[in-house]
Amino acid sequence: MRTLLSLASYLLAGYGLLCLLLYLMQRQLIYFPVPAAFPPEQPLVLQQGKVQVLVSQQPRASDKALLYFGGNAEDVSVSLAEFGAVFSKHAIYLMHYRGYGGSEGRPSEQALVSDALALFDAVATEHSDIVVIGRSLGSGVAVQLAAQRPVQQLVLITPFDSLAKLAQQQFPVVPVHWLLKDRYESAHYASHIDTPTLLLVAEQDEIIGWARSEALYQAFPSGSVRMLSFAGNHNSYLSAQQLYELTARSQHK
Repeated sequence: MRTLLSLASYLLAGYGLLCLLLYLMQRQLIYFPVPAAFPPEQPLVLQQGKVQVLVSQQPRASDKALLYFGGNAEDVSVSLAEFGAVFSKHAIYLMHYRGYGGSEGRPSEQALVSDALALFDAVATEHSDIVVIGRSLGSGVAVQLAAQRPVQQLVLITPFDSLAKLAQQQFPVVPVHWLLKDRYESAHYASHIDTPTLLLVAEQDEIIGWARSEALYQAFPSGSVRMLSFAGNHNSYLSAQQLYELTARSQHK
């Protein structure tokens, strides 16, 4: 009996240590800051308190603009030339999250959403027709932006309904509900969005999974959202040309 009690104590202590480590290191497991391969020469600089957030941009004298929010390990600077060439009538703005690509500060849900709102407000002074695209983690940022600002169109690539639910799937024995700081409850915000929305879901998404994207789709008001699939997995490349064609097709449905 004493041996069993000792074993149970060790297991309980190990479990508690695991929970503590996950709590302390959770943002290192969510965000993977990367430098910019093509540092913006003339970035749009958002002054957020004491923090400067950089935005790679291709300005255009147009009422149309495109805002892009990338994945958790994505260097958005490599996409500027491609987006600029394909979305030739749009001014292009690609946000470097805090800690990414020369932006100061540390990433968190509250910070990223605040920066996204500030970017929209800055861009809206020049452009009235704003398309917002978010990929993976960026879909969580884009959804909250669209719920609070008059976005013309919302495009979400490999999106999820809730980071909390996704994390619970990956760590089923851990009380994620009590530990997670950045929850990205996209389904909650989706219910408040009537902007035309397109969800692009990878057929073999091994990270998000079809069920999490489907749950987000169901959270949008009926008639405002379409969901299309594309061949590949979570990290499969989806070109700007493909995005342009899918976005244009969705607008005419």
